[in-house]
Amino acid sequence: MTEATPESLGFRMPAEWGEHAATWLSWPKNPLTFPEHVLGDVEQVYCQMVRALAAGEVVKILVDDAAAERRAAALLEEGGADMCQVRFFRIPSADVWIRDYGPTFLRHTATGERAAVKWRFNAWGGKYDDILGDDATGDAVVRTLPDRIFRPGIVLEGGSIDVNGLGTVLTTEQCLLNPNRNPRLSRGAIESAVNRHIGASRMIWLKSGIDGDDTDGHVDDFARFVSPRRVLCAWATSDRGGNAAALRENYDILRVARDQDGEPLEVVRLPLPEPLWLEEEKRWLPASYANFYIGNRAVLLPVFGDPMDGEAVAILQSCFPGREVVPIGAVALVYGYGGIHCVTQQEPVAPPAS
Repeated sequence: MTEATPESLGFRMPAEWGEHAATWLSWPKNPLTFPEHVLGDVEQVYCQMVRALAAGEVVKILVDDAAAERRAAALLEEGGADMCQVRFFRIPSADVWIRDYGPTFLRHTATGERAAVKWRFNAWGGKYDDILGDDATGDAVVRTLPDRIFRPGIVLEGGSIDVNGLGTVLTTEQCLLNPNRNPRLSRGAIESAVNRHIGASRMIWLKSGIDGDDTDGHVDDFARFVSPRRVLCAWATSDRGGNAAALRENYDILRVARDQDGEPLEVVRLPLPEPLWLEEEKRWLPASYANFYIGNRAVLLPVFGDPMDGEAVAILQSCFPGREVVPIGAVALVYGYGGIHCVTQQEPVAPPAS
């Protein structure tokens, strides 16, 4: 007997702009990711995110213990967040990247019933031993939910896919085909497994991501759906940092790609900020405007004190005229190799109780 999958049962991963019940976060504290001289600035980024999101939805925050909850609550209150919209969960975590280790939420296309997929998380191909435990953190998040849970048994991070909510998914060869994820699976097997578990029928394979991204090319750092047929694609305004050629290749793929109905996509260039080089550590930071997050009322946009910040705000505002685009200084966040989308996970609204 063939095992039922989300696709066969009528479930699909909704687009991020669909209505949320909540946004999930994990409060920052890992000293290897955010040393003491950076952590305070990252906490202020969180305060800005929660304040903006709580105006339109519940914000669910993982904290390690009561002391961490008290600290986070005090900072959020001081930062002006609506604490009636904040829920704390004492679920220990190694780090903040809940996009990657948390569940991927689904909705039934007919009834609106929710479900979730819990992928395996192996710390981006085993790069960080101290973060491997966040696979269990994702399981603990799942246990707080009343929804049906699917476990495909493959390694996948939430930041490696982006969907239009109608059956098309963006991803990269650099990440999903990397032998440090699912070495025994072919490209076809990976595509089939992902599609069957998020209800997709068309996978668009892009090539590689931006420099400084230690996730092996997560798509949420450079290509994002903003409507069923419109994609914002990062575009390097200079060759510094080594991103220009890779992004041109991805842009060209998107220009000829088709969605689940065989229709072409509208591809809009989203400029990259000037690449950020951390001289003392000899590394690039993965600064990108594409790592935005779409909330119910607000779009959280990472900005970097760059001349392109204003253009990025204008582009995002044109895509989401009914939402407020909230620019949030994110240099401290990308110090840890991630951005605003990497630290958030949307939970779609549940159907009304019968």
